[in-house]
Amino acid sequence: MNQPATDWRAAAASLHADGRALVGGQRVAAVSGETFDCVSPIDGRKLAPIARCRGEDVDAAVANARRAFEDRRWAGQAPVARKKVLLRFAEKILGARDELALLETLDMGKPIGASLHADVPATARTIGWYAEVVDKVYDEIAPAPDTALALITREPMGVIGAIVPWNYPMIMAAWKLGPALATGNSVVLKPSEKSPLTALRLAELAIEAGLPEGVFNVVPGYGQEAGEALALHMDVDAIGFTGSTRTGRRMLEYAGRSNLKRVYNELGGKSAFVVFDDFDDLERAAKTIAGSIFYNQGESCNAPSRAIVHERVAERFVELVTAQAPKYQPGDPLELTTKMGAVVDEVQLRTVLGYIDAGCNEGAALVTGGHRARVDSGGYYVEPTVFAGVRNEMKIAREEIFGPVLSVIRFRDEAEAVRLANDSTYGLQASVWSSHVDRAHRVARALRAGTVHVNQYDEDDITVPFGGYKQSGNGRDKSLHAFEKYTELKTTWLRINPR
Repeated sequence: MNQPATDWRAAAASLHADGRALVGGQRVAAVSGETFDCVSPIDGRKLAPIARCRGEDVDAAVANARRAFEDRRWAGQAPVARKKVLLRFAEKILGARDELALLETLDMGKPIGASLHADVPATARTIGWYAEVVDKVYDEIAPAPDTALALITREPMGVIGAIVPWNYPMIMAAWKLGPALATGNSVVLKPSEKSPLTALRLAELAIEAGLPEGVFNVVPGYGQEAGEALALHMDVDAIGFTGSTRTGRRMLEYAGRSNLKRVYNELGGKSAFVVFDDFDDLERAAKTIAGSIFYNQGESCNAPSRAIVHERVAERFVELVTAQAPKYQPGDPLELTTKMGAVVDEVQLRTVLGYIDAGCNEGAALVTGGHRARVDSGGYYVEPTVFAGVRNEMKIAREEIFGPVLSVIRFRDEAEAVRLANDSTYGLQASVWSSHVDRAHRVARALRAGTVHVNQYDEDDITVPFGGYKQSGNGRDKSLHAFEKYTELKTTWLRINPR
């Protein structure tokens, strides 16, 4: 028997979110007693007062995490035992699907359909995948002389500080939590002050699943207060950070000023979407880029914000992409049919509109969009926007906008396409569209990016690494390679005496 559809507006109206921190397994107010308002970008409603954590709150969370690590209440459990707890955690996430989806949508503005059918399942799959794999990863024996036995083992690092952004709060948290917890670390998570609610609920679900108290702590707060305190903390062994390149630089500075903790940065992008005139389905390419750049309101670090298109097909390509724009006009995020919701807050709204003004002022042709939408809602919405006639040196082609804005740049030949695509401080993702397999392989090899898609974009799985070249960061989230970020490699050398 089918369950009745959720009335998302009614569910939102009756929501009572708990904004207190979670430290040592308990919900607690900030030591100062201070809070800040969590405001929904959908309509400006106040969702909950959030604990304004500062240095003393971070100290308490790190102390709890350190005690949990040192007494080995989690790290000392066999991998198969940790696996069982994390699998229950993944089940709890799926069991709370509606609640988590609603919190995510209200908190950061994405459509409820995306939260429900993409973000929550991806979060559960990440936790479950690392649970399943942790008891199947073997250590090594080195080919040492027969007078010795050299063991190479991976050990948990200790206390991991995880700092995650507001565009995919649950998924980004899971990308850190999965490998960090599976390998036996303790974690202190600092969610964005713009979207803290699902992180706090995830920690409760983890404890309900059997994760020992103190192993997973959440300290909401502002970046310059809680985030900085966590990154500077002398008893944090590593920082897993996802956010802007500007803040990523600070993470490295904080490591140098403190204990030289490991810092793994997953940062910004300005991904190139290279379309050659030999590709035989230009409409599919246009639909794909529209679905990617306008997805999540353009608030994706891997969004293909630069379409680099052969001059013979550029005009037609712009027409096809523009024809897709009406499908992504911002709507009510609490409607399942909505494809594009609200940007995260007024600051981001002003940022996106400022870039659109810059594009116009620098001479790019505004083909569609470019304005604020749904003003009467009280929320923060931007029309899907397409610029043609963009030059790669323009601000809208150089800087990460983090909004639904596409720049179309023309090229003449393959060499110029590769040069334009690689002429960026970023190198997160890219794609090449060509019907010639040799060209597709040749250009894919030439593109300096952590992921290169061929004749598609955004196809993805937890089994493959995610990360970038250049100022898009270092290290990799997802896949087995993420274990490298949260473990120490130890060599144990045993002398074998001859008889």
